[in-house]
Amino acid sequence: MKKPTRRRMNTYANLVQRRKTRKDAAARSRAHYLASLPKNPVKRTIYRMHPKRVFGFLFSKRGAVAMLKVAGLATLLVVLGAGALFAYYRQSLDDIRPGQLASRVQTTVSRYYDKNGKLLWEDKGNSNYKLVVESDEIADVMKKATVAIEDKEFYQHGGISISGLVRATLNNASSESVQGGSTLTQQLIKQVYFADEAGKRGFDGIPRKIKEIILSLEVERMYNKDQILNLYLNESPYGGRRNGVESAARTYFGISAKKLNLAQASLLAGIPNQPGLYDPYNKAGNGALIIRQHKVLDSMVDKKYITQKEADAAKKVPILKNIKPVADQYQDIRAPHFVQMVRSELEAKLGKAVVGRGGLTIKTTLDLNMQNILEKEMKSMFKSYVPAAGGFTNGAGSIEDVRTGQVLALMGSRDFRYPGFGEDNSAIASIQPGSSIKPLVYAQLFSDHSPGLNFGSGSILSDTPTDFGGGYKPQNADGGFRGNISVRRSLALSRNIPAIKAMQVSGVDPTLKTIRSLGNKYYCTIGQEKQAGLSSSIGGCGTRLIDHTNAIASLARLGVYKPHTTVLEVKNNAGETLQKYKDEKKQIINPQAAYIVNDILGDGGARLPLYGRSITPYSDAAGIKTAVKTGTSNIEINGRVYPKDIWTMTYTPSLSIGVWLGNPTPTATNSLSSYASLIADPVMAQATKYYQKKGIAKAGEWFRAPGGIQRIGGEIYPSYYNKKDSMSNTKLSFDRVSKKRATKCTPEAAKIEVGVIKTKDPISKKDIFIAPNGYNTNEEDDVHKCNDVEPTVSGISADGNRIVIRVSQGTFPLESISLSVDGKPIGDLSVSGSGAYSTMYTFTKSATISATVKDKGYYSGSNSWKYNLKNDDRDDSREPGPPPNRPDQ
Repeated sequence: MKKPTRRRMNTYANLVQRRKTRKDAAARSRAHYLASLPKNPVKRTIYRMHPKRVFGFLFSKRGAVAMLKVAGLATLLVVLGAGALFAYYRQSLDDIRPGQLASRVQTTVSRYYDKNGKLLWEDKGNSNYKLVVESDEIADVMKKATVAIEDKEFYQHGGISISGLVRATLNNASSESVQGGSTLTQQLIKQVYFADEAGKRGFDGIPRKIKEIILSLEVERMYNKDQILNLYLNESPYGGRRNGVESAARTYFGISAKKLNLAQASLLAGIPNQPGLYDPYNKAGNGALIIRQHKVLDSMVDKKYITQKEADAAKKVPILKNIKPVADQYQDIRAPHFVQMVRSELEAKLGKAVVGRGGLTIKTTLDLNMQNILEKEMKSMFKSYVPAAGGFTNGAGSIEDVRTGQVLALMGSRDFRYPGFGEDNSAIASIQPGSSIKPLVYAQLFSDHSPGLNFGSGSILSDTPTDFGGGYKPQNADGGFRGNISVRRSLALSRNIPAIKAMQVSGVDPTLKTIRSLGNKYYCTIGQEKQAGLSSSIGGCGTRLIDHTNAIASLARLGVYKPHTTVLEVKNNAGETLQKYKDEKKQIINPQAAYIVNDILGDGGARLPLYGRSITPYSDAAGIKTAVKTGTSNIEINGRVYPKDIWTMTYTPSLSIGVWLGNPTPTATNSLSSYASLIADPVMAQATKYYQKKGIAKAGEWFRAPGGIQRIGGEIYPSYYNKKDSMSNTKLSFDRVSKKRATKCTPEAAKIEVGVIKTKDPISKKDIFIAPNGYNTNEEDDVHKCNDVEPTVSGISADGNRIVIRVSQGTFPLESISLSVDGKPIGDLSVSGSGAYSTMYTFTKSATISATVKDKGYYSGSNSWKYNLKNDDRDDSREPGPPPNRPDQ
């Protein structure tokens, strides 16, 4: 019995001994290895990191054991981390319930109202619009097209695709193109729950991505694949406001989603990837949309959903020609250009997804009564003979409330439904404003506080031929120059040279900054326009009508900028306020500077010589004083310059109105600069009367002069204007006949000393003289010549009581003869030319008769003759004289 026990003990002892032997051998081997290493720690580390030793360790038994330990630990950490993240974000799963998820995918109709609560548009497609449909109401080909292009492994994965994530990561790391790794389930989660976070990328987007993955796994557990695909098709954006395949099918093709064919389905399936770009109504993206459609069809072939023959046939279908016109979507819309503009603005502020989901109530700033006034006058214009005579086919207009900056009315074309270009919104297109930009240039000039360079309405900026450098020698519209004229006349008569000088004095960059800050925020900021330089002072860059109307309104606000506003309030389906009007303002220029501009533009008498008539007859008749500035941009054709764009900007303390006339493409017109006023003026008259009835505008209202305004010689200047620094009094000699400066050839009798004001041109630094009563300081006497012939008295005689004077005309027509006897004047005779003239005089004694003849050139000639009463001084050889005061014939 003891023998087996001993054997078992020997076996155990042998096992222990073997283990000890192996352990000792390993220790000796380890010690031997360590002894062979360099003593220096750095060299030891380098020695160990040798590739042969590293690989040797990795493929050794000890290395394999170490790697298994690390892998196990890593796996444990990943599992624990995933569990922790799942537990952290598990609260988000409370919202994922079939009923709640379905309630988030609902029919959406956004309604746009004017400020008085009148409906402008229901953003819903058509009467059969229906966003949410059941799975059996969607064509099978649409489902297959969506799966093929968006998630080929949709029916294989459980909510996330590891291969898809890896493939997207590798692509994004090695290519400039960006590839998404999200499954359809993840995309649905993102659209429903994280639309507002979808723009977050990089580290900011990691929490969202984790939530998507976790929630996608849970959704896959709660919903079957058909339910998930159906929710995705009902929720996804298909361009513009169209969310859901049913909406897209009815909008683009006029059919239900159930009736979609292969060509139609493949087109729609490609849109959700980039709904803004692939929107079929976005003509700029149509080429990319077709490329995307072909990719969908090729993916369907790869998935064996269709044959190559079917794909090729679908590619040949002219699918975009079958898209319903966008105008059909706006059948009942009012103020269509305005509403579409508002929608685009909301997309930029709230996001395309928010606007696309719809269900919004938008209260806009538009006043439908104002809109009707603008539309009526625009329609009246294009029913008249004026467009044909003027060579223009299109127009746009905008009305802004001065006190709030709110857009009250807007038209982007003559008619939204006009063929070809009616839907284009010219009110937000970049168009050169011509001379209508000049008020803003002068506003900057009047704001300048620099000593010796401060200006007012009576300051002089000479309208003379000027080389501004670089070969820039601009002309005025009439090809002429008016010399030393005041700023008032320069702006009222729209002279180019003084306006360019005004910008040169203030500086190009400061002036452009002011123009932009007042409202023309894109002026001279696009392409080559950035280099426009001084030409920008006369409208050489493009601006938007809506912005220009706002900038002019800033003048009406006495230099205060308020951004133009189109929305008062936006609410969603839950009644939450997403956006609300907030009154914002900023003082840009000195109120005095704006007031001076307003005073000039409101001076109907100053602008009368330009138009020959009042260009505000309707406002005049209604007793409404308005500030007005017209503008014309030009186009050069074969070396000749023609008018292109016609503008009128008009404003009061309550309203700012801008009107543009021209063509949809830059072409020449025959228009006068005042043509646009044929719309702007009656609109202003009616709109103001409407505002007066509402108590917003007051009868006879005009701008109140800010404190500090100076009035000097009938003109107005800012408080910081110093007359002594700018002007002095002196006298100049003028010719009475020509009213020009006298020369050495001007006869003394024709000269007159006139008091003038002396100033200096800020550009040329030349002296400028301002003279009253029409005297011309710029030109010299060109009437008189040094070789002029003076008139003469060729003979004097007396016959009894009759005195006869013979005169000869010189260069100028004769005007009068002055007679005297013994130095005492006896009268003047009117004369018309060379010859003998007589008058009666009773002699009582011998006397000396003197005669002086004068002509209209202020030349004169004199002669004297002694009369002897005793001898009666009758000379029988002298011919009898003519009748009294009659020339000898």
